[in-house]
Amino acid sequence: MTGNMWVRQIHRWLSLAFTLAVIANIVALALQIQATWIGLLAFVPLIPLLATGLYMFALPHVSRRSGARQEA
Repeated sequence: MTGNMWVRQIHRWLSLAFTLAVIANIVALALQIQATWIGLLAFVPLIPLLATGLYMFALPHVSRRSGARQEA
């Protein structure tokens, strides 16, 4: 597996963890459970999810630039 495939796989698993954390937060709000840590639970996967998402967003632009430099 290449590095880009690892980043994509990690991003997929982080998105699953983030979705589960959001669902847990909604359930806690519906049950009126006053636990701040449940609300903050979504931030744990969100920060690396942001990093991997920005990496994958920038990857085509960076590779396009490096490809243009190699042709010149």
